[in-house]
Amino acid sequence: MNKSSVQAVLKTMKDDLVRRLGAIDADLCVALEKDSEERATQVENDEVLREMQAEGRDQIGAIDAAIDRLNDGTYGRCVKCHRSIGKERLAAVPYTPFCIDCAKSFR
Repeated sequence: MNKSSVQAVLKTMKDDLVRRLGAIDADLCVALEKDSEERATQVENDEVLREMQAEGRDQIGAIDAAIDRLNDGTYGRCVKCHRSIGKERLAAVPYTPFCIDCAKSFR
């Protein structure tokens, strides 16, 4: 993929995440129910939403970093070992900063 195609994919991914995070924010602003059982369920749901919110924010950060790498000419190179990241890996996770070998070392 060329730079503009990658940029478009990353922008679309980020826009989708921003929309989803907006919906999560709206759900988290709903007042808790007075009924204790419903309140407990709502609190559990809010915990899940907060986890999704944190993951979404992390993913947006990763997308922004990928856009920065794209703009400075380092996109597609592993930030750890500086080798080329495989095309299939970039197609699956276009914001990945690591080649498959370096990503495995974090597990």
